[in-house]
Amino acid sequence: MNAPRVDSGLSRFTLGTWPMSGDGHYGEFDRDRAIRTIHAALDAGVTSFDTAPGYGQGHAEALLGEALAGRRDRATIITKFGVLPGRGRNSSRASIEQEIDQSLARLRTDYVDYYVGHWPDRNTPLDETMAALEDLRRAGKIRQIGLANYTVDLVQSCEAVGAVDAVQVGYSLFDRRMETELFPHCLDRGVSVMAYGPLVHGLLVDGIREDTAYAPTDWRTQGFAIGQPIFAPANFPRNVRVVHRLRDEVARPKGLTVSQLALAWVLSHPAVTTVLIGARTPAELHEDIAPPSVLTNEDRTAIADIMEGAAGRVDVFRPYNKGHEDWSR
Repeated sequence: MNAPRVDSGLSRFTLGTWPMSGDGHYGEFDRDRAIRTIHAALDAGVTSFDTAPGYGQGHAEALLGEALAGRRDRATIITKFGVLPGRGRNSSRASIEQEIDQSLARLRTDYVDYYVGHWPDRNTPLDETMAALEDLRRAGKIRQIGLANYTVDLVQSCEAVGAVDAVQVGYSLFDRRMETELFPHCLDRGVSVMAYGPLVHGLLVDGIREDTAYAPTDWRTQGFAIGQPIFAPANFPRNVRVVHRLRDEVARPKGLTVSQLALAWVLSHPAVTTVLIGARTPAELHEDIAPPSVLTNEDRTAIADIMEGAAGRVDVFRPYNKGHEDWSR
């Protein structure tokens, strides 16, 4: 039986700020447009925002703090710890206590709603990390504790020490690895799920082409997305053809963009509390947050059949693999 989920404070869509980091890892950046997008999100009822110190070495946090000045009481802020720009993973107590104060200063607030471990750190005992987080909660600096990119075994180990309120994991038509174990666990425990990468970092969009090229500084040129070589030269053209089939055979007949179809699919999973979107303009935002379409059984069957043609998907998520956090450099 599923445990009742307490009010998470999360809106159905969460605006992610990695594309607003200005570090070149996610294409072009326009500061004023980014702030307008954050304001447009609030006005449209998107009240939760995701950021991290590793996004532009704190720039994304600072931008969000600037944009939310005078609007803090309307927003749910999610930020992270444990990945230091250029220095790798560190979830020790000393690092967490230093990171939270730096994040609060950049965000111009005295608390964050969700403080989320960005990637697990094999060099720090989980009980040390959780004890430090519980102390920050008692001190009023954080409201809820989250874990990003942790397997169900790691989440359960953390739950043996303290309360885990949310997990944040990659989930999309191209990545369903969390459905088997983690999602059932979250439903059973009443843990909120923040799903990131629902559009596979720009792959599930109408305008994608087989000859789409990314800037040399863009992390997608490495070929991998959350450990899957979906963007690798050998797989990318095939995956673009899969996206075109989703667009032409399922999305357009329903009057949807392929992005809207993909978001509706992610949001339809009962474990998903909120889905992260990386809109960089108000127009992109409004396209993404259009009321999700109801997918029929026929739609789901057609989608599943088309996705059989995807290339580069792997069966097992390995959170300690080197390279996951290379974007933070």
